[in-house]
Amino acid sequence: MLLILQQNRLRWYGHVLRKDDDDWLKKCMEYEVEGSRPMGRPKRTWKEVVRGDCQARKLNKEDAVDRCKWRKVLKELRLTRMGVSG
Repeated sequence: MLLILQQNRLRWYGHVLRKDDDDWLKKCMEYEVEGSRPMGRPKRTWKEVVRGDCQARKLNKEDAVDRCKWRKVLKELRLTRMGVSG
């Protein structure tokens, strides 16, 4: 189940990174909210989770821009999830 979620997050992340810089969706992903957070341990943001997914797979933003390479990584992740080596 966790591999499915990771695959879907990475697929969406690659899709958004390949968009134009002036696209509203890409601007939303880069937007930093101002103001204070509530007390206690801060919740992990989507961006932090994706950063962890990328670090676990040794990926970076440049890899996501290359669609062929990104799709190959996602395919390998899918094969890992299915228990197929390759």
